[in-house]
Parts: sequence; structure tokens; C-alpha cells
Amino acid sequence: MRSGPLVALVGLSGLAAALVWSEWLNRRWSRTLVGDAAGPTQAVVVLGFRNRGPEANVVNRWRVRAGLRSLDPAARTRLVLCGGPTASARPEARILADHAATLGYDGPVVLEEESRTTWENVARALPLVEDADRITFVSQPAHALKARAYVARQRPDLVGRLTRGADHRWGEWLPLKPVLAAYGLWTLRGVRPDLRRR
Repeated sequence: MRSGPLVALVGLSGLAAALVWSEWLNRRWSRTLVGDAAGPTQAVVVLGFRNRGPEANVVNRWRVRAGLRSLDPAARTRLVLCGGPTASARPEARILADHAATLGYDGPVVLEEESRTTWENVARALPLVEDADRITFVSQPAHALKARAYVARQRPDLVGRLTRGADHRWGEWLPLKPVLAAYGLWTLRGVRPDLRRR
């Protein structure tokens, strides 16, 4: 075999391996620190992303869609949208709410408009959802896992109510999955002890 085709084959094999690895890792994150809590009420918490303009950017649009598909149609649900004015004058929560409305969502919405970090997202959202039978955090899988780890630190009594969101689908974000996986490993470094204890 000529060196050119061999190099191409090795490159393609490496790319395929990276894609499979990143899909597996994101799937694993989406299934960590969640259980099978039951009950008639569900709160879905969507974590905002830094948004410079008045309309939702691509990440926040995706997070809203993932949040909406995480709502259980058989439950009494509420959508909790989190995020303060981190990159513009408008709170991320309001930007998320506007996009949810454009997608046709007209159910109960609660806005948390003060937080500026993931830790604050969780701290300010928990009082809004602590009465729900099921609590679902939605973001990119690594970020949602980080939020659940923060729940374990802030309110360990609520960990048993954490359920999996629909924030991982095979093939979604596929070209960026290796980058997202690498960034996820970096961002989760501070909560690894929490994950090992579970």
C-alpha cells in the first residue's frame, strides 16, 4: 500500500475512534448521578450559556430544545430557565424563555435571572424545584453532570430525585463531539471526587 492511502486510512481510523470515544463519553456523562425517581411532578432545569446578543445563540437554542424534549408529557411539569446577565444586559433566562416561546412552548415557566456561574445556577434553582418528585438538569452532558454533582454538594437530600434529561442523542453535535468531550473532561476535573463516590 502506498504511503498516501495508508496515511489517509490511519487518519480516518483515528477520526472514527475519536468520534466513537466522544459519543461514549457523552452518553456515560448523561447517565451519571441520575436515578429512576418516579412521581407525578417534574421540574426541568435548563442552564443558560453566555449570550452576547438579544436573541438565543446556537448553544442556548439547542439547550432549550433539549429541555423541551426532556419534559415528560405524562407529568405535571415546569420549565426552570437559569442565567443572569453575564454577557449582555438581558438575563440568559429571559433569552431562553423567549426562544422556548418561539418553539411553541406555553407551559409553566420559572425564571432564575441572577446566577452567573454553574454553582449559582444550582444554588438558586434548587429552592424553585425542591418540591418536585423528579428534577432534571439539562445542558451539554458534561455541564449537566457538573450541575448534578453540585446538587450532591449543596443538597444531598435531593440527589435521589435527579433524573436523566434528553441531552444526549447519538450523532447530535457529531463534528464537535471530540472537542466537547475534551472540554468536558477539563471542566469536570473539580468534581471527580464526587463522581467516584457514586
